[in-house]
Amino acid sequence: MALKCGIVGLPNVGKSTLFNCLSNAKAQAANFPFCTIEPNIGVITVPDERLLELEKLVKPQRVVPTTMEIVDIAGLVKGASKGEGLGNQFLANIRETDAILHVLRCFDDHNVIHVDGSVNPVRDKEIIDTELQLKDLDSVDKKLQRVSRMAKVGNDKDAKKAVDVLEAMKLHLESGKSARAASLSEEDKEHIADLFLLTMKPVMYVCNVDEQSVINGNKYVDQVKQNVKDEDAEVLVICAAIEAEITQLDSFEDRQMFLSDLGLSESGVAKLIKGAYRLLNLITYFTAGVQEVRAWTITKGTKAPQAAAVIHTDFERGFIKAEVIHYSDYISFGSEAACREAGKLAMEGKEYIVHDGDVMHFKFNV
Repeated sequence: MALKCGIVGLPNVGKSTLFNCLSNAKAQAANFPFCTIEPNIGVITVPDERLLELEKLVKPQRVVPTTMEIVDIAGLVKGASKGEGLGNQFLANIRETDAILHVLRCFDDHNVIHVDGSVNPVRDKEIIDTELQLKDLDSVDKKLQRVSRMAKVGNDKDAKKAVDVLEAMKLHLESGKSARAASLSEEDKEHIADLFLLTMKPVMYVCNVDEQSVINGNKYVDQVKQNVKDEDAEVLVICAAIEAEITQLDSFEDRQMFLSDLGLSESGVAKLIKGAYRLLNLITYFTAGVQEVRAWTITKGTKAPQAAAVIHTDFERGFIKAEVIHYSDYISFGSEAACREAGKLAMEGKEYIVHDGDVMHFKFNV
């Protein structure tokens, strides 16, 4: 399951610095590689300490972490929703992503000129929000016109319900609010699902602060948190300058010592990647054997046969059962054999909902 996050932000907010930090494997941990697909797209692994612990116990020939794509999306100007500047390309790039990482400048520095002359992260956020909302409004309008005709001509009850939902969403967007902040039932969401609204995408607001504010934040971070309190969104505090310094250190030990001196347990970039993973309601299960220890990505709530399909569709088609060991038990007892002997290996059927960290082996027949 490929995860694709788009980094957006106005000029001089630290967006490109963060992307460059992501493009350097040293920003993550001991051995999390990054590769570039295109100049503004990279594939990076999701840091997961559990993989390293399983590697110590199993001693496999190789370890395969789960990955995500990071896209550095550029080209936004006011009027992007109408095609100004690189607006059409900008909006198309966002549409292709699963989540948005919105970088906001939350630091003062007279040497770094802000494109609008002053530091105001809420204003910066609203500039991008407005362009996305206008594009969504255009999409809602077009469908509303089409569905309204259907509701009048055929007395279609479903069409009438769709009109109600679309009209409510239109008012919501016109009030300057993003679609994700609307109160919608699951039934309501079905009527707008085909629009793939840009402001419905999960978003993380990444507050780029100075070194002094990286632990407790500052007034700008507080302003952002207050502004987004009604959105279903995460706020992450990060210092791009610190992340850039981390990339210059050669060893994992040096990087950990550097973080420790700052009172940090892990890099901001690692937190960003984990946060993006969480943002999409994703979890990880593992397969562990002498040939390979591997992490697999699934959506939270996935049942065993569908989790097996991530490895190969035949596993789902011929699913018989799943052998499951919870991660904590695997670490406590030290091996699959010890877990089996202690009764910590469970045989689960088709209705089993996979938990984050499950170590699994699938039985199938096709």
